[in-house]
Amino acid sequence: MASKPKDRLCLAGCFVLPQLPVESAAAWPAPRLEAVLLPPRITRPGVLAGQRPRRQERPRPAQDRPPGRGLAGQTHRTRHAPSLLRPPKAVRELRDLTRDRAVMTHERTRHKQRTEKLLEDAQIKLSTVISDIFGVSGRAMLEALIVGERSPKALADLAHGTIKASHATLAESLTGRFEEHHGFMCRMLLDTIDYLTVQIDKLTARITVRLAELSTTEDDQGPGQGTLIPITDTERLDEIPGVGPSTAQVILAEIGLDMTVFPTAGHLVSWAKLSPRTLQSGNKNTSGPTGKGNPWLRGALGEAAISAARTDTFLGARYRRIVKRRGHMKALVAVARSILVSVWHLMNDPTARYRDLGADFHTRNLDRPQKPRPRP
Repeated sequence: MASKPKDRLCLAGCFVLPQLPVESAAAWPAPRLEAVLLPPRITRPGVLAGQRPRRQERPRPAQDRPPGRGLAGQTHRTRHAPSLLRPPKAVRELRDLTRDRAVMTHERTRHKQRTEKLLEDAQIKLSTVISDIFGVSGRAMLEALIVGERSPKALADLAHGTIKASHATLAESLTGRFEEHHGFMCRMLLDTIDYLTVQIDKLTARITVRLAELSTTEDDQGPGQGTLIPITDTERLDEIPGVGPSTAQVILAEIGLDMTVFPTAGHLVSWAKLSPRTLQSGNKNTSGPTGKGNPWLRGALGEAAISAARTDTFLGARYRRIVKRRGHMKALVAVARSILVSVWHLMNDPTARYRDLGADFHTRNLDRPQKPRPRP
């Protein structure tokens, strides 16, 4: 009878530890580690609990045994701080789906830009009069060009009534030298764009199903119906200004749905590298970089912060308040941090709903009215 992996380790004189220290510098096969040992503890060498990682690690010997002793000893003393949240298998698969969707979306955007460049090479300035050349009108004109239509007036007649440009302006922008070679290349690019769009839709549908299976919350404050209205976590995060359904799915996939691993919102913000950092040298305090966090999470929060900065909400007022004295980039990081704090509170309390504080929150609560100076 063949022995199990854990039994083979015990027979070989090894001990099955409740935690396995593993360096985060390499890509470890999680399924294989789960099959052999208990869930590993991903650690960062040289980083203890409550400390920031050093900018430059000390040179270490080439052997693996001395670093292994240090990791095992510090893990035994529970001094190593996990450098990465290791979510369950369902969340890891959800991350794969959202990250693949982001990569395909970027690839589709790249092919759209190549198509626009191809039209510029044919001296067709369609993008100057139509905001989206891949919409209904723009796509009809591109298909006609590929088939062999070269008359600018006939191509301009394919425009729908929603286009604001005049018929003469459209005809002028469609006057160029579109040849058979351009039609062949344009056909290939459009087919690739359509294929990527289908794949993105499949990934979005699967992500929606997986999130619905992981957790659903209920709203006990419905619109006066007196019944519990089921609402998903994605819909609750969608109520935050700047956060859409796709962005909410990315945030949930990257931070997980279990907020017990982050005792407070500050822990989550610190893990995402969005917390402000102060460098002190003597009596001088300067602000330092926040650090490099999860690029997928920071990208989604950055897009949400840009959208929220344009709204007439609390987050928009916060951006306009900070950008005057700290600049555009630091104001966006501050708004992204506020969004992530709201996400933690919503996920920590399944019954919580987002309520905007209002664009005049700072003027009502923080700004003190200036008293008139007494006359002499």
